[in-house]
Amino acid sequence: MHRVRSIFLSDIHLGTRACQAERLLAFLRVYDAEHVYLLGDIVDFWSLARGVYWPPLHNTFVQKMLKRARREVKVVLVPGNHDEALREYAGSEFGDIRVLREAVHTAADGRRYLLLHGDEFDQITRYHRWVALLGDFAYSLLLRVNGLLSWVRRKLRLSGYWSLAGYAKRKVKGALEFVYGFEESVAHHVRQLGLDGVICGHIHSAAIKQIAGINYINCGDWVDSCTAIVEHQDGSMELVHWREGDAPGEELWQETPALESPQLARVLPLQRR
Repeated sequence: MHRVRSIFLSDIHLGTRACQAERLLAFLRVYDAEHVYLLGDIVDFWSLARGVYWPPLHNTFVQKMLKRARREVKVVLVPGNHDEALREYAGSEFGDIRVLREAVHTAADGRRYLLLHGDEFDQITRYHRWVALLGDFAYSLLLRVNGLLSWVRRKLRLSGYWSLAGYAKRKVKGALEFVYGFEESVAHHVRQLGLDGVICGHIHSAAIKQIAGINYINCGDWVDSCTAIVEHQDGSMELVHWREGDAPGEELWQETPALESPQLARVLPLQRR
């Protein structure tokens, strides 16, 4: 068990067939923390509206979060666009899990991070909802094809993990321009608030980088890339890639270090200036 200070997860999409709940639960068996932040699209109400899909492993994740919250782990949920119905309950608590519209996390090194899902910086999601719904449906199909290809690769004993969804995202010029525009918009907003960085999700593109002096951190997702952000006891942040090993049932992980550095974390509703 790796004991870290904070775990940041986003875009789990419980309620979809693409959700990699088994890998997520394996990750949580290895990592424990004082703080767990769920940064949006944890439950995919868009998909559940099309048809109910809720296998036992999805329920296991929910129960695990409730259990950790009962053990005095500070669990905070910041809803996203796929679970936006939960935004009506901002400021409430469900089984010791606190729901916030957005929050500020002070890391152990004193740096302050804005925590949000990020869909408010996606112009398509905000102003062209039907396009967002169509894109979500197309992405779901792509992920199902991706699952079939992964099964074929395992049968052919091809090593490593290859993502069709990730390949398409890298190759489509418009998708790349959207990602970079999103990152710069979020960083600009955080700079205006006078904070040191941001931890978000939404675009399914995990990253730890500096954008014009702002620490930009994206959790990625648990439908394709299977990534999470962890904060260590000194306040340094790492991007963890959790992937399936070559042997059946074997799990490997890779850690990408970043943003090094020594105080206490607190979760506060964001006070706009």
